[in-house]
Amino acid sequence: MAHDVEVAADLGQRERRTPSWPIACAAVAAAVCCNFLAIGAVVPVIPRFVAESGVGSAATLVGIAFAVTSVVALLSRPVGGRIAQQRGARGVIAVGSLVAMGAGVAYLLPLGTGTVLMIARLATGVAEALVMTAGSVWVVALAPAERRGRVIGWYGLAMWGGLTAGPVLGELAYRFGGFSWTWLAAAFLPGLALLLLLSPTLRAVSGRPSAEPVSRQLMPRGAILPGLALGAGGFGYACVMSFGALAMAERGIGNGAMLLALFSGAYVAVRLAGGWLPDRVGATTVILAAAIAEAGGLVLIAVGTNLVMVAIGAIVAGGGFSMLYPSLAVIAVESTPVAERGATLGAVTSFLDLSIVVAGIAGGLVAGAGYPAVFGLAAILALASCVAALRRG
Repeated sequence: MAHDVEVAADLGQRERRTPSWPIACAAVAAAVCCNFLAIGAVVPVIPRFVAESGVGSAATLVGIAFAVTSVVALLSRPVGGRIAQQRGARGVIAVGSLVAMGAGVAYLLPLGTGTVLMIARLATGVAEALVMTAGSVWVVALAPAERRGRVIGWYGLAMWGGLTAGPVLGELAYRFGGFSWTWLAAAFLPGLALLLLLSPTLRAVSGRPSAEPVSRQLMPRGAILPGLALGAGGFGYACVMSFGALAMAERGIGNGAMLLALFSGAYVAVRLAGGWLPDRVGATTVILAAAIAEAGGLVLIAVGTNLVMVAIGAIVAGGGFSMLYPSLAVIAVESTPVAERGATLGAVTSFLDLSIVVAGIAGGLVAGAGYPAVFGLAAILALASCVAALRRG
């Protein structure tokens, strides 16, 4: 009964009872996807942009630029979530989209390469954090409690899809018209998001602020355990992304790029097919199964001596990791007071950003003992995700 009262006070609770809530959630996801297409579009082009500028230590500058984006996004997510709940999610996504447009325009500025790059990547980090977190707050508010797991899962695919398709779009723009066309695409796509925010569908469900006082906490207690669990699972994804191809090459196994493709394909397929699992089976059960599956897949990658073993490992690991975020987000939302939910969702996703940064450093250190050790460590950490489920149970 207390839970029902709490849900009734949640952000946008009247909107959640609107028959059009699935359409509204899809529109929010589309707006977020447009922004992440823009964010992804510049990724394959930036290294060439820096290299052709003649700047010394191009690789170092590119690495710093991408790291700056990750750190800014990590620090901004909880803030974005709290503001979205306090001021309204629609306005926060609009601000994030404007900042993303500014990032695209910044690449066109007649300034030094290093200055342009840092301005654009700082803006990208802020935009990513605001758009992603405010969108999460909005769809959680729109969806009925019994559908939250599925909605969060599908919303995550909108971001994943944007980041996956964005580089392809950016490469096509570069081949068609050079750097300028890529920067213009990165500025144009967030504009489409703004048009979606002005659509009758999203103006009718405005993502208005909560009627409850919003907590000023940036790291709510309810975010810590789910966030740590997501970060532990994300370590495996980061290792596949950073060290998968190198591990296969060391063993004389070809098609190294295929490893990440299989992992990503399984991630999308399982999320689409099993998005209902946290709602029907229960988030706790799904976390246990997902963590065990990811760990098992990472072990296969660690010990695999042929393409078939490693490919199966990538598919199993990707499928397992796919279901961690929606299940952990459900636990975080349900265990957090309404006043803290915006900051909670932002904080949980910040742990994933942090794990990717840590994995690059820790994985590089452990790689001295061999790539099997890297993926063995990732498997152990994936199993650690079970702690969130066991503590809740």
